[in-house]
Amino acid sequence: MELGQLRALRELGDRGSIAAVAAALHVTPSSVSQQISALQRTSPVPLTVKDGRRTALTDAGRALALAAIGVEEAFARAEQAVARFQSEPAGTVSVAGFHSACLAVFGPLLTALHGPDRPRVSLSDFDVAQERFPALTSDHDLVLAHRLAGSPPWPATVRVTPLLFEPLDLAVRRDHRLAAKPSVTPADLRGEDWVAVHEGFPLERAVGVIAGVGGGDARIVHRINEFSVAAAVVEAGGGVALMPRYTTDHPGLVLLPLAHPGLGRHIDCLARPETLERAGVAAVLALISTITDDLVRRSATMNA
Repeated sequence: MELGQLRALRELGDRGSIAAVAAALHVTPSSVSQQISALQRTSPVPLTVKDGRRTALTDAGRALALAAIGVEEAFARAEQAVARFQSEPAGTVSVAGFHSACLAVFGPLLTALHGPDRPRVSLSDFDVAQERFPALTSDHDLVLAHRLAGSPPWPATVRVTPLLFEPLDLAVRRDHRLAAKPSVTPADLRGEDWVAVHEGFPLERAVGVIAGVGGGDARIVHRINEFSVAAAVVEAGGGVALMPRYTTDHPGLVLLPLAHPGLGRHIDCLARPETLERAGVAAVLALISTITDDLVRRSATMNA
């Protein structure tokens, strides 16, 4: 049984004719007849009977029409519940992200959400390869994801909110031979030891691009995904590394711009389309966008 079929039967009991039902529901009489015929096929007993030129309800039809009132009430309550859920700013919003984005965003986000009638958030960090970020939207409302410039776009199954484009800088010790240069070229890095991420992660491909442009192969000595750990290794003399400009802060290192246009990563927020219909999710996403905008502005101010 379908709601439209039950509605047509109930209206027939109240209005007394197929034509009157069609006028009330703004459909054709043929459509009303098809709905009632389809409902009849699900019933073991007759629901309607011909009364002269009119179609009337049998006792079974009247009983089912009465039950349809309860169905209509339940459906109306369900619609209202969904409407309240979509418009309610409170509630819990689950946010997942990669480590450096979590470090830069989660603290300010929690601070911004202090107070009554604000959404609550459930936070998770994930260290996954680029192609696995979209799948996280199955279990989390918002997913902070990064994608290397020039890599394939996110699949059409998720909605993408661009947050920022983050350049990748070269991190070196303060006493490194390149530390005083305003920028470095791929050729400057020939022969350097590298601290790189594990295979399959976006920044590993960027190291390969730099080495290729410089005319050699990258000599990767250490593979470390967590930027704070990689920074400690670089500071201890373990090599050079790529570091994102806005979402990391390592005062013991010098970050040098790379003279290689476009080398960086897109940081986006991924979500399922229906998830973005919730007011709480939209409010949290707006705050995340504000936080990432502030990251870029603060960096520009410090480097001015």
